[in-house]
Amino acid sequence: MQMRYDKVIHSPWRECARQTVTKEERMLMKKITRRSFMAAMAALAAGGLAGCAGSAGNGLEIIRIGHNQSTNHPTHTGLLAFQEFISGKLGDKYDIQIFPSELLGSQNEMVQLTQTGAITFCVASNSLLETFSQNYTLFNLPYLFSSAEAYHASMDDPDIVGPIFESTKQAGFEAVTWLDAGTRNFYTIDTPINTPADLRGLKIRVQQSPTNVRMMELLGGSATPMGFGDVYTALQAQMLDGAENNELALTDNGHGDVCKYYSYTMHQMIPDILIGNLGFMDGLSEEERAIFDEGFQILNQTQREAWTDAVEAAKDKAQNEQGVNFIYPDIAPFQEAVAPMHEEMLAEYPDLAPIYELIQEHNAEFEAQA
Repeated sequence: MQMRYDKVIHSPWRECARQTVTKEERMLMKKITRRSFMAAMAALAAGGLAGCAGSAGNGLEIIRIGHNQSTNHPTHTGLLAFQEFISGKLGDKYDIQIFPSELLGSQNEMVQLTQTGAITFCVASNSLLETFSQNYTLFNLPYLFSSAEAYHASMDDPDIVGPIFESTKQAGFEAVTWLDAGTRNFYTIDTPINTPADLRGLKIRVQQSPTNVRMMELLGGSATPMGFGDVYTALQAQMLDGAENNELALTDNGHGDVCKYYSYTMHQMIPDILIGNLGFMDGLSEEERAIFDEGFQILNQTQREAWTDAVEAAKDKAQNEQGVNFIYPDIAPFQEAVAPMHEEMLAEYPDLAPIYELIQEHNAEFEAQA
């Protein structure tokens, strides 16, 4: 199957991002334009980059891990458990540094930096990875999973995830574990979504993937692909009418301060994926790889356990402090509207049909509760 991936611009400034920055520094980083960013890169490259070697001052090899969530998010909690485990086993060789809140760039930038080895691991949405390997298109399909149980069982099935996780090796990275991101639902500033017709004409932020754009086309909304870090500002400025994501986006990212209607359309269950630089992964000894694999499992389980509590806390805060109204529409019309996407995907990517059928087996075993 053909891979699609973009040429990477080496970014030493991102490599030297610090784990702790002030609020003013983060605001400044957000305001830098692409032109001034490239000018800064040229100046830094010309002047040299003291202290940006791949080893810490104590001689340990630095492992940089980037993600786009806050330090309160279950993903960060899981990464801290991973950091603790690896440090306990291999602390005499590796210094693990975790960079939350897009300190190393947007998800797309972090994936590119992971390709080059500028950073070692990053967390990326499955939707973004669709642009690097067509295999990831499968997990982006709306209403692919019949229930959360079927979703979890499928993502834990090595016969399902194995071929997909390995499909980006040609692009310079591989997926090493998945993280729960719950169900994706529509939320809007001032328009309750009860039927697909309510989406007509609304500008809705979607993740940056062709599948998500097609989904919104069938539902009648206007898809606006956008990096996650820019969504709050766009909602606040009413450049968007709404977005679609899980409940934590309302509270952890402040979207509930602007959007007052959250509709449980449950149109997607899209995992987040931890990816690792292929050169680093291939360079591990057999013993080290076994330790890292155990660490990935600890990350997965810790993050998933934290997820359930985080969702309940987010719903409580959104409803009682932010004034968000939760809506529970009939999802059948939404399912019917996007149903053609399943046939379209299988026709375009017939190699994914066996994996699709395995997911259907899990769907039959874990049917949705009435």
